[in-house]
Amino acid sequence: MRSVTFVEAVRAGLRELADPAKAPEMQAYMKSDMPFLGVQKPGRVALLKSLPVPSDRDEWLDAVQTLWREATYREERYVALAVSGDRRFQSVELMPWFDEMIVTGAWWDYVDEIASKRVGPLLRSTPAVVRPLMLKWSTDADRWRRRTSIICQLGSKGATDVELLSATIDANVDDPDFFLRKGIGWALREFAKTEPGWVRAFVDARPGLSPLSRREALKHL
Repeated sequence: MRSVTFVEAVRAGLRELADPAKAPEMQAYMKSDMPFLGVQKPGRVALLKSLPVPSDRDEWLDAVQTLWREATYREERYVALAVSGDRRFQSVELMPWFDEMIVTGAWWDYVDEIASKRVGPLLRSTPAVVRPLMLKWSTDADRWRRRTSIICQLGSKGATDVELLSATIDANVDDPDFFLRKGIGWALREFAKTEPGWVRAFVDARPGLSPLSRREALKHL
């Protein structure tokens, strides 16, 4: 199946599953300028299972990029995001593409999955390339790159690079942005499941940490 055929099949399948009654509610919840078709996640998952994803890397990437860049409904981008995680093709060469998705998606429903399930694994497999990039992103003008640098190690557990975690948080600790403060708390709360003593000491050593970040970090301690 050529990538264009796959894209057409995705679009047709989403239209068939569309629920106009649910679409406005989904759009309002996500505060999205892009409209929804009203296709919830179970329907999207079932649709993808019924379609053969391109097995050629170039066709696969073309399909992902076409669905993302030409999307007129948010569900098309959700499908592109899901397909972008195909384990057969994950490599550090995809970082510029994930960066584009982060910057153009610019909302938590896209960014959080890209950060933790795309960038995070590449950080662990290719730290020499991705680590310096996360340090750079931690001070970037784009808040979604900064949030990615903070939360990309979610789920890393004992493999967490604590120096990187500290650096990305410290670079943003004074920022009043809600998504950055929430991201800091989330990253610390998750790491507290592995190293509670480290997280408590980290929080205690930073009196300037926002109440939101502090509360989230210590939520289960």
